[in-house]
Amino acid sequence: MTDTSIALAELIEKGGDADFLKEVLAYSLQRLMDLEAEAACGAGLHARSDERVNSRNGYRERPLETRVGRIDLQVPKLRKGSYFPSFLEPRRTVEKALTAVIQEAYIHCHQFSRFARFG
Repeated sequence: MTDTSIALAELIEKGGDADFLKEVLAYSLQRLMDLEAEAACGAGLHARSDERVNSRNGYRERPLETRVGRIDLQVPKLRKGSYFPSFLEPRRTVEKALTAVIQEAYIHCHQFSRFARFG
């Protein structure tokens, strides 16, 4: 069993369902923001690349109220321009936006797995 699996099992045993869901949601949203910031920069964090068009410049805190409780997000900042997470679209409730992101990811994964079987 890997360290990640052990840590996940310990997290489940320690907290209730709401705490577990809150931790999973916080991790997922943080990872989504990191991937979006990497795409905006043209390279991963601390990676050297000829395609890099921007660099990251720390984080700013952003609280997010959800049904499972308050999540304190660390939104990446960019040196040039700005970054705003796609799931925090203005004038749109967070849960609707998050549901849309999850649905889109599911569709893309489903299409990829379908093409992979025939490829």
